[in-house]
Amino acid sequence: MTAKPWVAPEITSANRLPMHSVPHLDRIVLDGRWRFQLLHTPDEEPAARWSEVDVPGCWTMSGSVDPLRGFFDLPHYTNVQMPFPGEPPVPPEENPTGIYERDFHLPAEWLAGSRAVLHVGAAESVLIATVNGREIGISKDSHLAAEFDVTSVVRPGTNAISLRVVKWSDATYIEDQDQWWHGGITRSVYLYATPRVHFADVRVLAGLTDDLRTGTFELTADVDFDGLEAEPGWSIEARLGEREPLTASVPATSKGPGPRVSRADSEPQSRHRFDLLAQLVSQGLTGADAAEWEALEPQLRPPVDGRARLATEVPKVTPWSAENPHLYPLHVVLRSPSGEAVEEVDLAVGFRRVEIEGVHLLINGAAVLLRGVNRHDFDRHTGRVVAAESMRADLVAMKQFGFNAVRTSHYPNDPVFLDLADELGLYVIAEADIESHAFIDRICDDSRYLNAWLDRVSRMVRRDKNHASVIAWSLGNESGHGANHDAAAGWVRRYDPSRPLHYEGAIRWDWSSDQRVSDITCPMYPPISALVAHATSGRQRHPLIMCEYSHAMGNSNGTLAEYWDAIEATDGLQGGFMWEWWDHGLVQTLPDGTTRWAYGGDFGDRPNDGNFCLDGLVWPDRTPKPALWEHRQLAAPVRVSAGSDGALEGSIELSNRQFFTGLGWLRASWELAADGEVVGGGELELPDLAPRTSVALPLPGWSKPEPDGRELWLTVRFRTAAALAWAPGGFEVCWAQLPVAAAVPAPPRGVPADGTGTLGDAGLLVHELLAAPPRLSLWRAPTDNDRIVGLAAQWREWGVESLTRTLRSVRREGDATVVQADVRTASGIVVQHEQRFRTLAGGGVSVEEKVTVPEALADLARVGVVMEAVPGLEHTEWFGRGPIETYPDRHRGAPIARWRSTVSDEYVPYVRPQENGGHCDVRWLELSDGKGRGFRLTTDRPRQLSATHFRASDLAAAKHDVELTPRAETVIHLDVAHRGLGTASCGPDTLPEYLVGPGIYEWCWIVTPLGPNAHS
Repeated sequence: MTAKPWVAPEITSANRLPMHSVPHLDRIVLDGRWRFQLLHTPDEEPAARWSEVDVPGCWTMSGSVDPLRGFFDLPHYTNVQMPFPGEPPVPPEENPTGIYERDFHLPAEWLAGSRAVLHVGAAESVLIATVNGREIGISKDSHLAAEFDVTSVVRPGTNAISLRVVKWSDATYIEDQDQWWHGGITRSVYLYATPRVHFADVRVLAGLTDDLRTGTFELTADVDFDGLEAEPGWSIEARLGEREPLTASVPATSKGPGPRVSRADSEPQSRHRFDLLAQLVSQGLTGADAAEWEALEPQLRPPVDGRARLATEVPKVTPWSAENPHLYPLHVVLRSPSGEAVEEVDLAVGFRRVEIEGVHLLINGAAVLLRGVNRHDFDRHTGRVVAAESMRADLVAMKQFGFNAVRTSHYPNDPVFLDLADELGLYVIAEADIESHAFIDRICDDSRYLNAWLDRVSRMVRRDKNHASVIAWSLGNESGHGANHDAAAGWVRRYDPSRPLHYEGAIRWDWSSDQRVSDITCPMYPPISALVAHATSGRQRHPLIMCEYSHAMGNSNGTLAEYWDAIEATDGLQGGFMWEWWDHGLVQTLPDGTTRWAYGGDFGDRPNDGNFCLDGLVWPDRTPKPALWEHRQLAAPVRVSAGSDGALEGSIELSNRQFFTGLGWLRASWELAADGEVVGGGELELPDLAPRTSVALPLPGWSKPEPDGRELWLTVRFRTAAALAWAPGGFEVCWAQLPVAAAVPAPPRGVPADGTGTLGDAGLLVHELLAAPPRLSLWRAPTDNDRIVGLAAQWREWGVESLTRTLRSVRREGDATVVQADVRTASGIVVQHEQRFRTLAGGGVSVEEKVTVPEALADLARVGVVMEAVPGLEHTEWFGRGPIETYPDRHRGAPIARWRSTVSDEYVPYVRPQENGGHCDVRWLELSDGKGRGFRLTTDRPRQLSATHFRASDLAAAKHDVELTPRAETVIHLDVAHRGLGTASCGPDTLPEYLVGPGIYEWCWIVTPLGPNAHS
């Protein structure tokens, strides 16, 4: 063993084989139960007593699942800070080290004449491999595979393997990503066999010429003869389909045998060329197509020892894109001089073109808007171990919610992930396993880490080069900008000029700089104003695509719509990647046997960064959060408007917002609703509308109702016409909603009864249906954004969570009782509050509110009233936006309609409880027992309302959702103004128009009983 390789940044591996793109499939899988010991230091010798663990698996998760049988090393969450003190490259003395052992059986026939390779998919962070008592190699990089040639070590029959995994190392300092720290073997382990003469690598470049329909095809095959002397006559064949292959002869050379492209001896080259091309594009060929192909000449490259190349053009290909991920199967065969197929490789090829032209990133010639999301490898049960079906579920959900791009933050994903991205259609920014956040401006210039930078970047590129989904390479994340980045960038540009480079650290301080590392300006969390200012400044040098924006921590993602308004309206802005896909809540078993989703500190991990790991668009079980519905609607492939004059008289303006695809994959229907009740509708035949074009489209069967004071809305829904790889037939892709007629305003106060009085002492309603009368509310249970940006502390200093009411006067004015009060915060700030009460015929009450907020309260959560309904009124119905939770700066994902739910279901279970369950633009809300008993709350104009079983103080006091106990009462908030959510936990706050500041607020609302509670 090399002396202490975990404290030697210059060492990236020992005896590890080069990375490649060949899927060798003759495997013996070693996943399953392994003998295991967890040592306290790498130098410690194993004891006689062994446990068992799963491979792949994180030993850190064993104590989460079973606290009684878990190991001493548990999950640890930090973001920027390291989980231990010290300076790079030295890890801590206490350094958990896992020893994995097992026996395995090899059939004699499997080894006969073959080369055997051990593949360890991923180990965190240093791997030392031993087979049959002989150390065979070392590897670093927690997210790329290590392969070792074990031909001379293994034997027929029983063999023993031992894998020593050291958790902390010099490499840990450049794996300081915002995620849980784990230890273990996190991807599959297997042996595979190849012939002695085998494919060392296969590389395919499949692009497009300027006409964007002619494919460019270059195949490079590297053959390793494993030191053997070989006679002339080896050949390589390549084909897509079932016809005759193209043959490349492989003569011997003075340095040993090596393949080279040559014309076949037995037949004219045109025959083989035609056959190859016919396999590349074999669908729908006509005689004219075939004749056109025969005129083409392939470009043959000079032979290189061990390498064969073929370059040619292919007419009339179907380009690959996220909208239409068309793949061609490629079959490559290595044949011996006798004609035997020695090794065969199958790949999927997508023809597509990626280039930068001015300030645009072009995919197949179009400046595609990237609607992206960042994604970590995560599983709530297994930590870092992610199954193929889980990866597919991630990507299917991303497609269903309108994403067309994903950034593999902040390391290479399992190769299966990219296979799925190729198949399902997502553009991928493939990111190297480099982040030195705690030492962001130091390690990037540390020459001791130069090898690590080059190794991690180059191995990622060599592994993932054949994937059509990969449109750019990222040099890592939050690691500053130094000489190590320059070296890695130079290597990639030489090796793969077909894709641009991406790296935020190079443009961090100056978006317009002449840096030579990143081809894309990819800032983190910029304000909308900064984006537009840059794109209109005349100084923009590169396409601007945000690598991270709209931080999804808790109840967040405010102003997402405004980001996309700016992106779609401003040339040079091409989208970005939301942060992020997952809430990283790990399932933790508590002493009483119950479970919760744990975050930083819940495992006794110190230091930690709390619940900052709960920043995803889906909960840990992949349930979509409300913000996902907002994104889906903003990403709608079809838009509908009322036309240039804004009038809606039986026709609509339909726009295809896609870049490459018509509307044949969609079906549409329309419906007209009056006050939320559907009064008309029908199917809508979609035209074959070209991408990025619009057309006027009549609504068949349209009949606009006569004006009768009701509010009219037209809703058009778009669904899949047939099942797709990512959606069943009939799946709703998006909708559009247009106003047809506004409601005729009605007097807000209703019909007064003979008697008058305040809500506290008049009318039967308060006694029967309200458990607590309405009172002024200026505070909400702080969201994560509120806490982290300092708003929660400011509100606490002002004392707005605890209000004391002092009556100044009560007087009668006509049929109203006017109550004036001073409402004092806990810190002594006075808010003036005036209410006018009228009792209504039938037992209802009308309330007119006036609140004067002083200058001292410069930024409030809300201005409104809160009241509580008696237990038993569990059924809820409302007319407004729904069914999902909405807020003033995050509401475009919810149409206006009548919605039904229960009070219990209106609670939105953010892992750390906070403000939730609100609905924008509510006209009225009903609560009932389902049998007619209840009341309706009607507002003077669309307002923000919520109805749940929790007070704001309940939510604010809890650290985990499982700590909450619902109240029997229903807590109702009616707000005349509610602060936007923003995204300030990491990024900008909400926009000024969504702030709640000083001033005079006036509004009116009515409560009327339902059914048997109505009194005449």
